[in-house]
Amino acid sequence: MVFHYRAEIVQLLVSPAHAYFGRSKDGPAADVSTELVDRVEIVANKGIRGDRFFGVKAHTEAAVTFLAAEAWEAAGHALGTDMPDPSVARRNVVIRGVELDRLRAIEFELDSGEGAVRFRGGRPAHPCSWMDSMVIAGARKALIGRGGLRTEPLNDGVLRVGPVTLHSPVELDAAKASSQVKRAQPQR
Repeated sequence: MVFHYRAEIVQLLVSPAHAYFGRSKDGPAADVSTELVDRVEIVANKGIRGDRFFGVKAHTEAAVTFLAAEAWEAAGHALGTDMPDPSVARRNVVIRGVELDRLRAIEFELDSGEGAVRFRGGRPAHPCSWMDSMVIAGARKALIGRGGLRTEPLNDGVLRVGPVTLHSPVELDAAKASSQVKRAQPQR
C-alpha cells in the first residue's frame, strides 16, 4: 500500500561550501555563498548538483537534508522567540506538512510537478553547536530531535519550491511534524 500526501516545499538551499566549521565563537566563513533557489537538480547517489555534499562519498547516504518547517517553528516556541529564516539551519529542503521521523529507513517519493524523485530516509540530521551562536543561546538543545532527516537520492529528478506530493509506504501524521523525537531508532 502507498499513502499519498500533499505538502509544501517552502525553501531549497544550495551551498557549494561549508559555512559552519571550526569554533562558533570565530563566526561562520565569510566567503561562502548560500543560494536559496526555486529549483534543484537531484542526481541519484550524489545529491543536489552544486551543493557541498554533491558526490562526496562519505555523504552519499546523507546527501540531501530535510527540515520540517513546523519543527523549526516549534524550537522557537520552546525558546520563547521567533526563529530566523530556516536557511540558518543549512538544510537543503525545508518542507511543511510532513512527519519526517517516520521516513527513517524508508524509501519515499516527492513530486513537485516534474516527476517523482525517490529518496531513502537515513539518520536524523542533528543540530550542531553553531545553532546557539547563529540563532540564540539554547537553540541547539531546542532543536535536538527536531533537526531534520538526512536522505540518499535514488533517482535523478527536479524539486521545486511550492506544492509537492509525497508517496510513502508508511502512514504519516502531519500533526507530528513539530514533535521532538526522543528515540534512536525509527518508529515502526
